[in-house]
Amino acid sequence: MQKASGSTDATPPDQVASRRSGRAVNRQVLADHVYTELLASLMDGRLAPGSVVSIDGTARDLDVSPTPVREALARLEHTGMVRRVALKGYRVAPVFTREDFAELMEARLAIEPVNARLACERMDKGGLAELKKAVRDLKSAPRGPAFADFKDYLEADERFHQLIARQTGNQFMEAAYSALGGQVQRFRLFGGVGITDAECAIAEHEAVLKAISAGDPGEAEAAMAAHIQQVRSRAIAAAPES
Repeated sequence: MQKASGSTDATPPDQVASRRSGRAVNRQVLADHVYTELLASLMDGRLAPGSVVSIDGTARDLDVSPTPVREALARLEHTGMVRRVALKGYRVAPVFTREDFAELMEARLAIEPVNARLACERMDKGGLAELKKAVRDLKSAPRGPAFADFKDYLEADERFHQLIARQTGNQFMEAAYSALGGQVQRFRLFGGVGITDAECAIAEHEAVLKAISAGDPGEAEAAMAAHIQQVRSRAIAAAPES
């Protein structure tokens, strides 16, 4: 039987878009899952510094295709947790030394206090609400020795700083912060011991939040600088020597 003129077997555009969207969401969820699993292995020392990270082997272990593993490793490379070696794939990067942390914090001091000042000047109500939630989440997050115990603390900590970078309204300042790879490297020091500086760090975040809430850009900048300086001191004290 012939189809009526103009009819088609094609799926309606709205259903096609929905299916594509669903696949995109599922793929992102899968990539995030693989990233979290690899990050846990790195933080807990199951993947030791210098060891090779096999894409195919990891895919088999996690029962996924190699694609989300590659995506997760690319994200981890951005944080400095793994390094891609030409013709050899990925290897686990060494734990940051005191010199490494000194350089990282020098860069953060050049960027984040300015971010805090600009964010304070441009913060909207929604952004402030998100920032307050990040601090609440930081205060309530577990701080135990395994990555599974402190991953929510890490996420809230990173979210706080990322929100401030985003609220600058300056794409280049946000990109500059993102280029630092966040704060994941510092949290490698907590594997097996848990978060040891939580009370200090939370108080420092609260000081930044207080200044931003009060609409005081100068104080926000000073509070963020003080926070980074204190983090630098704690990280260098805990890090191995060069």
